[in-house]
Amino acid sequence: MNSHAPIKDVSTLGTPKTLILGLQHLFAMFGATILVPILVNNYFNGEGLSIQVTLFFAGVGTLFFHLCSKFKVPAFLGSSFAFLGGFHTVANLNTGIFKNMTMGEKLPYACGGIVVAGALYLILALIIKLVGINKVMKYLPPVVTGPIIICIGLSLAPSAITNASSNWLLAIIALSVVIIFNIWGKGMFKILPILMGVVISYACALVFNAFGMTNADGSAILDFTTVKQAAWVGLPDFFICKFNISAILVMAPIAIATMMEHIGDMSAISATVGEDLVTDPGLHRTLVGDGLATALSAMFGGPANTTYGENTGVLELSKVHDPKVIRIAACYAIVLSFIPKMADIIGTMPSAIVGGISFMLYGMISAIGIRNVVENHVDFTHSRNLIIAAVILVCGLGFSDGLTFTVGSTDITLTSLAIAAIAGVVLNAIIPGRDYEYGNPERYRFDKDGI
Repeated sequence: MNSHAPIKDVSTLGTPKTLILGLQHLFAMFGATILVPILVNNYFNGEGLSIQVTLFFAGVGTLFFHLCSKFKVPAFLGSSFAFLGGFHTVANLNTGIFKNMTMGEKLPYACGGIVVAGALYLILALIIKLVGINKVMKYLPPVVTGPIIICIGLSLAPSAITNASSNWLLAIIALSVVIIFNIWGKGMFKILPILMGVVISYACALVFNAFGMTNADGSAILDFTTVKQAAWVGLPDFFICKFNISAILVMAPIAIATMMEHIGDMSAISATVGEDLVTDPGLHRTLVGDGLATALSAMFGGPANTTYGENTGVLELSKVHDPKVIRIAACYAIVLSFIPKMADIIGTMPSAIVGGISFMLYGMISAIGIRNVVENHVDFTHSRNLIIAAVILVCGLGFSDGLTFTVGSTDITLTSLAIAAIAGVVLNAIIPGRDYEYGNPERYRFDKDGI
């Protein structure tokens, strides 16, 4: 959509503009990141995760990830939704040691399970380091990763509609502002479409609220009750996790899903910035960064972290690819975690605004997946490629509630993206025909029996 060249070094724009670009990334991740503790609080009857702790570890986890990945990958790590089912399961455990526990006493055990899940990332990273990225990526060619990236965006689409439907007028204003500034904006405004969408639509929300307009369900557009009650300065409510085999068996297997999503996200970011980040700094480094960030967060009472597609959408839209702006957003998140009132003010942003902007961000992710397929010359006249892509798309979009199965007495849920990734990897491995060569400029080599 943008005609200007990508900006790789943000320092050329000067400090004030760089700080504003970081703010844009903060707004992109904020809604989804704080939604996780809000939902977990519902499961644990108000005794769940803290928004302040969540923001703190989103920032710290992102900085840690950048350190592990040689400061080369422009990824933001926010709260992972993949573990919500696990939190719900742990909240409902009522046998053994969990029998007479309060909800607040169960929570540390859920976090302990996430610490183990984070450790599983290190095992996959070690495997990749030992066998080499070329052998691993043989099982993840663009015919697999492209449709998975498409699914990442499209699977988020219903949440954009749900959010937007609370107030379509605000959602349309937010989306329109993003489009207008992206297409017709000049100078700095052209690379700040998301931030402008947030600011202008929020200003409209203030006006609508002042005139007594309400959301579709009759609720107030803006509610400042929590803001008035919040303190200006306050320490996040940290606690130490605990370990129990039942909780570990609930939470740890979810890492299978999030590791697959991580690989898809790294492919998406690579396609966005036009660099092979899977090779340099390497998938093993990004997995270590993601896994350690997740384990660190859960160890002290935060949710699992994951690379955020919303921020990948911002990279694509703004064409500012310097990882430094992500690190600035991470620092903002850490500062906000110590200012409850400011966090609550941003938290008043109507969900309709988030929905309107998500129309663009989530669509951008899917478009990146399409570009990944096109640029790597994946030939869909071949039945093999068509079958793999078709199964991935149906799994990724069809299993909206994931797939739950029972091992022993424990329910394990695979997300739709994990199912799609596993199906794609397995089909690519067992269907004979095309052989993908990672790092080969021709990308594909036909064998004589190519299907």
